[in-house]
Amino acid sequence: MGKGEAQKIFASGDTDKDEGLDFEEFSKYLKEHEKKLRLTFKSLDKNQDGSIDAREIQQSFKDLGLNLTDRDAEKILHRYSQGLIDADGTMTVDWNEWREHFLFNPADDLQEIIRYWKHSTVLDIGDSLTIPDEFTEEEKTTGIWWKQLFAGGMAGAVSRTGTAPLDRMKVFMQVHSSKSNKISLVDGFKQMIKEGGVASLWRGNGVNVIKIAPETAIKFMAYEQYKKLLAKDGGKIQSHERFMAGSLAGATAQTAIYPMEVMKTRLTLRKTGQYSGMFDCAKKILKKEGVKAFYKGYVPNILGIIPYAGIDLAVYETLKNAWLSRYAKDTANPGILVLLGCGTISSTCGQLASYPLALVRTRMQAQASMEGSEQVSMSKLVKKIMQKEGFFGLYRGILPNFMKVIPAVSISYVVYEYMRSGLGISK
Repeated sequence: MGKGEAQKIFASGDTDKDEGLDFEEFSKYLKEHEKKLRLTFKSLDKNQDGSIDAREIQQSFKDLGLNLTDRDAEKILHRYSQGLIDADGTMTVDWNEWREHFLFNPADDLQEIIRYWKHSTVLDIGDSLTIPDEFTEEEKTTGIWWKQLFAGGMAGAVSRTGTAPLDRMKVFMQVHSSKSNKISLVDGFKQMIKEGGVASLWRGNGVNVIKIAPETAIKFMAYEQYKKLLAKDGGKIQSHERFMAGSLAGATAQTAIYPMEVMKTRLTLRKTGQYSGMFDCAKKILKKEGVKAFYKGYVPNILGIIPYAGIDLAVYETLKNAWLSRYAKDTANPGILVLLGCGTISSTCGQLASYPLALVRTRMQAQASMEGSEQVSMSKLVKKIMQKEGFFGLYRGILPNFMKVIPAVSISYVVYEYMRSGLGISK
């Protein structure tokens, strides 16, 4: 074993960071690392015969979008037969050879787990404050990443359109509902349909769908840059660094597209004939209120990223690791129900924590469009809500918000899978 490998094992195993590697830490490292090796081996062993041959290497590369010739695959195995992995010279690699070679090689960023456990790309619940998903090096070099982002964008568009009436009801209740003006779901929908017909239930959906593309692109590019800045010595990014990079990327994307967020709220709450469309809305806001109006509610929106993204990431990683440690025997693929369940629970927890800030943001965005509404700061608005309505006043509209989570997650997953298939992305 070289000095570099020993240092990597020391860094990976020293969990309490006491500059020492005791027996318990070393044993834990070996157990966890062997489990990851088993998962990787199983994913490469396509026919499950206990050994990896040239055809299986060929198929694995094909799954990643790389076409490997028979000769190239045999060259890879021939290289391993020179004492690297294939110790018995059979031109196949069995589990014992694989384990012996890689057990003391701390390659702990398991590509299969990254590939299967994406959730912010796959699942869309209408908010874009989650930490971006990781992509494997193969996905980045082969260009599969942009296809996955495109598939995710299309899934988000269909999902948001399908749940737009509930989203409009949430915004309507956030702004207009109070102790003195209680609005139920049934009464709210009746009021909307009476005022503007059934089509009015989709007001604001157009700009909500349009903003997916620029926000996704900016967030992904910013995330990759922030990761490079925060990662030490070009090494693997840690969870806290990933959280920081994701939060900064979210803030960067939100800053760039925030005027669209304001327009979405205004268009969602508009009365019949108030605006003819997105451009008319922007023009009237600019003329009447100035450029500043496009950044009303910006502070609570940015502050909301921290509890949302932090809790979503923490809960999702906890659930993912719990499943992997208990149930992942032959593959890291959790299946549709586990993935949807983990994504739904983590996103719901994130929303629950950040919802008061989202409500304050929405009210600040809508203030100028409401007749007789006083223009107040974030702190004064929170104080006012607490005095008049109590703590639960900060959770107005939470019911339709939670009602749309399961249909939104389900629709986005089904569309994502359909798009993935159409774009030729294999598992």
